[in-house]
Amino acid sequence: MKEEVKKYLLKISRLAILSKFDPGSKTFSFENIPDEVKINGACFVTLTINGELRGCIGSMEAYRPLYEDVIAHSGDAAFRDPRFPPLSAGEVPSVKIEISVLTPRQEVSYSGFSDLKNKIIPHRHGVYLSHSYYSSTFLPQVWEQLSSHEEFFSHLCHKAGLDPDFILDHHPKIEIYTVENFKEE
Repeated sequence: MKEEVKKYLLKISRLAILSKFDPGSKTFSFENIPDEVKINGACFVTLTINGELRGCIGSMEAYRPLYEDVIAHSGDAAFRDPRFPPLSAGEVPSVKIEISVLTPRQEVSYSGFSDLKNKIIPHRHGVYLSHSYYSSTFLPQVWEQLSSHEEFFSHLCHKAGLDPDFILDHHPKIEIYTVENFKEE
């Protein structure tokens, strides 16, 4: 993705958050939208303050134009992430925005956890785990905090509402994806 397109997406992400505090203002200009963000795309928008997570919401499926996905998830990450209270106006200047554009998921066939470890590349693969009604995902950036496969998958199972050792004793569906991520300086 070109640098000017990345800057455009970061700009509309910030404007989507700011529009909550001044809903009467005309903050979006839908003129000159780059062609590559008019096609359907899936993204996650991650907000941090002083390097600490402050909100992260996204979609796994590309079902609307990428720029619309960025706008929607920017507001969701700022005001509707159930792990955090809504972002306050005073926090906005300190927030750093990161956008991760996802590739389509690919299912991984594996015989056991050892085999799975050989097929998942840390820092490259995001992982989507599902079993029955339970599911969760970690973006590739999560490998920075959870660097071993054991730790990564234990937390992923816990996030899904499953026993942290679930993956060792069961065979949940595992899908991988990669991201193109970029953030504000």
